[in-house]
Amino acid sequence: MFRQIGTGEIVLIVAVLVLFFGSKKLPDLARSIGKSARELRAGLSGEDDDEPSADAGDEPEAAEAD
Repeated sequence: MFRQIGTGEIVLIVAVLVLFFGSKKLPDLARSIGKSARELRAGLSGEDDDEPSADAGDEPEAAEAD
């Protein structure tokens, strides 16, 4: 049912992208797609560098009651 994408199809896709976005915007578009893919992969695997881990020793102090 589905077949592999050949060279002709790739050339057609690139030509359509150049027509829609222009040659100056394509590197930025590819960079943002790559960054999104990396973030998605990291999110699915549970790796998140932005949040500190609970094992880092940064536990909040408990509030003392009067």
